[in-house]
Amino acid sequence: MKILVVYDSYFGNTEKVAQAIGEALGDAEVRRPGDVKAGELSELDILVVGSPTRSFRPSDGIKSFLKEIPSGGLKGVKVASFDTRIAREDTGNPVLRFMIGIFGYAAKPIRDNLSKKGGEPLGEPVGFIVLGTEGPLKEGELERAAAWAGSLVS
Repeated sequence: MKILVVYDSYFGNTEKVAQAIGEALGDAEVRRPGDVKAGELSELDILVVGSPTRSFRPSDGIKSFLKEIPSGGLKGVKVASFDTRIAREDTGNPVLRFMIGIFGYAAKPIRDNLSKKGGEPLGEPVGFIVLGTEGPLKEGELERAAAWAGSLVS
């Protein structure tokens, strides 16, 4: 089975989650978006894409990566998405909590973009919690990421 995990990361938290997912999936390759050519995606069985949530959306690197995938370029490829995020209840700012309620996090737009390119979604998008803008990850999140990855192939 050919599996690729593509991630972007600013402070290393999303990279740690991507590595945990890649390890749980076995022979998965784990790469940054700039190291992936759109043409090689059609050869995959599973593509997992993750990003830190930046202004309620994926990072610019992931948005560019998704834009470069041609229409129908993921036909027959199973896809999944994740993000890293500050928990809504941990923001301490009622306006930000309200905005999160309206605009959400990065994982769903990633999954929606992958689906529009022909990908077949595996499960729901998922978020992994960071404590503060730069992290660290909340305790147990790497284990949760590995368990989620295992559910994708079971």
